[in-house]
Amino acid sequence: MSKKIATREAYGEALIEVGKKNPKVVVLDADLSKSTKTAGFGKHFPERFFNMGIAEQNMVGTAAGLATTGKIPFASTFAMFATGRAFEIIRNSIGYPNLNVKICATHAGLTVGEDGASHQALEDIACMRVIPNMTVIVPADAVEAKAAIHAISEVEGPVYVRLGRAGVPIINDENNYQFEIGKGVLLKDGKDVTIVATGIMVTEALAASEELEAKGLSVRVINIHTIKPIDETIITKAAKETGAIVTVEEHNVIGGLGSAVAEVIGENHPVPLKRIGTQDTFGESGKPQELLEKYGLTKDHILEAVLDIIKKK
Repeated sequence: MSKKIATREAYGEALIEVGKKNPKVVVLDADLSKSTKTAGFGKHFPERFFNMGIAEQNMVGTAAGLATTGKIPFASTFAMFATGRAFEIIRNSIGYPNLNVKICATHAGLTVGEDGASHQALEDIACMRVIPNMTVIVPADAVEAKAAIHAISEVEGPVYVRLGRAGVPIINDENNYQFEIGKGVLLKDGKDVTIVATGIMVTEALAASEELEAKGLSVRVINIHTIKPIDETIITKAAKETGAIVTVEEHNVIGGLGSAVAEVIGENHPVPLKRIGTQDTFGESGKPQELLEKYGLTKDHILEAVLDIIKKK
């Protein structure tokens, strides 16, 4: 897991690939194409690329209009502006009419770093998963991000994809990885406890599991890349077989992965649960790794939570 690539980088590459395959694919950006990595698509297909300026609501509305003509629009900006500023347009003009628009937002979470709280979207998963018809995907690495973009280009309906700024380790095999919307991925089996992670925190979950196994614990690790529709089967099975779950996400514990998993086990098989994420707080300016440390999003924090939750079984 030494090679690090940002999921936004993989997004940029995947856009060009799907653009070559399907002439219906068009891309819109809100004056951030170098940062969101949509600029590459613009160079390859200038007639299918639209820089909408710093006007996120207009960008999303235009994407909805293009979808009604049979195009497959990918609309990109930073996650804070996509899900925050344009929320009402996404809800009413994309979710409500169930249009085929793909909102692929970068610079999500604390790892935006020095840009600080105003740019660190820690609420975006919650905002998007509450919209009817919306699929919500959070890739764990560049391999998964690229596979996700190919997958969503071939399905109908609104999709939100959460992408990051910082490089993250590659954990999936590029030659063998099979991405399926709505299906969790069992990365490691175990019987004592389950760690359910999403996005960049999957790497930390794997690292924590290795240290826990050195302590004699059998740890199951599940990657939930699709927050909605969530894989109830793999989560319920984990609850029944391991009896305790820790969720890990670079997002507010309210409304994100932790809430989604709590809903599943609450209705199907209640077990002790610990949610790791930002604890209903805003972030601040700082280096990404320092912020993850301060807000409790590291393998050491996961390890501590697992040891605590096992006592409650």
